[in-house]
Amino acid sequence: MNISDKVILVDADGVLLDWAYSFDMWMKRHEFKLINPNAYNISERYPDVSDGYRMAKIFNESSWIRKIPPLRDSIKYIKKLHEDHGYIFHVISSLSDDEYSQHLRTKNLRELFGDTVFEKYIYLDTGDSKETPLKFYKDSGCWWIEDNIENAKVGLDLGLKSILMEHPYNKRNLYNIKSVYYWKEIYDYITGDKVY
Repeated sequence: MNISDKVILVDADGVLLDWAYSFDMWMKRHEFKLINPNAYNISERYPDVSDGYRMAKIFNESSWIRKIPPLRDSIKYIKKLHEDHGYIFHVISSLSDDEYSQHLRTKNLRELFGDTVFEKYIYLDTGDSKETPLKFYKDSGCWWIEDNIENAKVGLDLGLKSILMEHPYNKRNLYNIKSVYYWKEIYDYITGDKVY
């Protein structure tokens, strides 16, 4: 079996999980005011924050990472791809290099999507590029679902079928990567109901 036949590569935050919602609730709890909800950069979302990377890392290593809700219709269509069509998923997430955070992320994903959906969990440090782990899948033709436009482009350049999960912060799709808002659209591409 070719690796691409039944493997779908996915980012977690902004693809499987609604990280931005949980992060904004956490920031509100710590009395930071959200100014620009459409920005990707945390220091732009919260102008009072000088080091957005540090805030994201602190959040990603907090207990909140255990209960991030699913993004949109992700549960329904990921389960359909897995249960009805036999696809398995490999998660590639720039979460944290902290093993306890990684454990909490895995528990969150398994609780939401089930114990058999994900075959592999690849965790990188907060904000790291996905290029190194994606090289393993080079020219495999695997589907690669990502919300960060630069990481989606890396996948495209490596011969993957990149799909960009739409958010206000990635509307300027400079690379014309196929973009979707709902997992239903991804399901249709993968099962052949839509032409990629």
